[in-house]
Amino acid sequence: MCGIIGYIGPKEVVPVLIEGLRRLEYRGYDSAGVAVVHAGAVDLRRSAGKLSKLEDVIRLEPIAGDYGVGHTRWATHGRPTEENAHPHRDCTGKIVVVHNGIIENYLELKHELQRQGHKFVTETDTEIVAHLVEREMRNDGLENAVRRALLLMRGLFALVLISADDPEKIVAVRNGPPIVVGLGDGEFFVASDTPPILGHTRDVVFLGDEEMAVITKSGVVFTDFFGRAVSKVTQRVLWDPIMAEKAGFKHFMLKEIFEQPTAARETILGRVSQDSGKVFLEEMAISDATLAAVERVTILACGTSWHAGLVGKFMIEQIARLPVEVDYGSEYRYRSPIVPPRTLAVVITQSGETADTLAALREASRQGASSISICNVVGSMATRESGGTIYTHAGPEIGVASTKAFTSQLVALYLLALRLGQLRGALSPDASKPHIDALLQLPLLLEQTLKLAPEVEEIASRFHTRTDFLYLGRGINYPIALEGALKLKEISYIHAEGYPAGEMKHGPIALIDERMPVVALAPRDQVFEKMMGNMQEVKARGGSVIALTTQGDDLSSILDRSRDVVLQLPHAPALLMPILMALPLQLLAYDIAVRRGCDVDQPRNLAKSVTVE
Repeated sequence: MCGIIGYIGPKEVVPVLIEGLRRLEYRGYDSAGVAVVHAGAVDLRRSAGKLSKLEDVIRLEPIAGDYGVGHTRWATHGRPTEENAHPHRDCTGKIVVVHNGIIENYLELKHELQRQGHKFVTETDTEIVAHLVEREMRNDGLENAVRRALLLMRGLFALVLISADDPEKIVAVRNGPPIVVGLGDGEFFVASDTPPILGHTRDVVFLGDEEMAVITKSGVVFTDFFGRAVSKVTQRVLWDPIMAEKAGFKHFMLKEIFEQPTAARETILGRVSQDSGKVFLEEMAISDATLAAVERVTILACGTSWHAGLVGKFMIEQIARLPVEVDYGSEYRYRSPIVPPRTLAVVITQSGETADTLAALREASRQGASSISICNVVGSMATRESGGTIYTHAGPEIGVASTKAFTSQLVALYLLALRLGQLRGALSPDASKPHIDALLQLPLLLEQTLKLAPEVEEIASRFHTRTDFLYLGRGINYPIALEGALKLKEISYIHAEGYPAGEMKHGPIALIDERMPVVALAPRDQVFEKMMGNMQEVKARGGSVIALTTQGDDLSSILDRSRDVVLQLPHAPALLMPILMALPLQLLAYDIAVRRGCDVDQPRNLAKSVTVE
């Protein structure tokens, strides 16, 4: 995944591009570059490494232009070097392209172009686009040359191009990864995500697959790849640009951890009635009759969203009494899935653009499933292709390791479980009211949980030098053990494994010794005694326990306070307890990563959302 920004308008172009790249750096930080057009020539600056390196280059060799494009890269083809950094040029140096995605047949095209005399200077698949467009240039404009080139390319890609020979024009195309066009006052933007646009305008248009935007100073024309006009709807992004700033926090991730009470409150707001016990999910275009007839739910997601789906399985099965299967989006379409009639596919994706999750959605829909998405981004591809959407109102999430988007997804899944239960007759309005009362109390409980932050920081000071962690949970909390381990791996680079606690004796117990901390999720629920047994087994083998339990639970009979730690969380109903449990685990991963000197917001080799397979 990579970050793309383009601008045409009255402002100085380079500062707009650099600021846009800064807001997109979470999408890629192996290398960065900008290209501008002035007086019939292209001027370009690139650098390997983070954006600050590019800024150093521009400071030493300033450039200025009338319009231009920028790019921050997460390498797929070719090493992260200055030579491989975007933008890329053709043989003439007058055509420039930035790219997110993969050109699957690039080697075939490269060999063909080389036989025709084109000279390649990089290892990337992107460079072939510039040479293809160079070959296809006529006197009918850059957009038509791009259309001819597109007929030859296979893969999933987003492209933005400029040409000094067709001045004051930016051409953007989408076939997979996202492209957003910002409509300002006498100025226009194109980007791979909304954050770099929001400081200038909140009016945006999301391109669909096989669509093109031709952007000039006088406006934007939207077509398909064959030049046929496409009608697009302008959407108003409600996120305040300030929400994408750190607001005094050291890192975006820490800010987003502390935004979770607000994100949960916003996701609940207006969707429940304490008086009637009803749940309102107005965004879902699927009829109540279709939902009431559902006999099976398949949840499709990747990464952290998959962990949310595992928690959702417990919620939906217990409340709505429907069987639920949770599948990796990246595996679903490759195993010839069976999709019986009356299946509801629920796709969970923060960005709405995760390539594997979208492919899974399309496969489920192809086989006749109804579908809904749980998503944080209005107008994204998942929301357009699914039958309805439950939006999580978490606001922009910049940190690569998901926090507030994850807990907002759990809130949305709880709302979905209640709605399905009501429509199926498994949950009466009176029986719904305690669920709704508990849900409305959740933001306050999250605020109380965040007060544990100083205790978590102390735990990090004790354990940040360890090289391995084990996370254990039972029932609805075992997915949170998986998520806690993932967070630690993602941002601290410590090896960590999450397991259902009942599986400890089936292998992981062999790893436990005096150097192995075991994080045990042990709220007071129906499996509390089982978790007590697991902790005793850890202690018998010399391991240290970091126990997350509920206020008032006394674990002194099995834990040694000189070697072990107990965090006491507020009481909550069992189905909501995973949301509380997630917060201390996020803080633990964060504090350990900070103490180890890791780049918390931009961990190595990772990108915010995976928009290519």
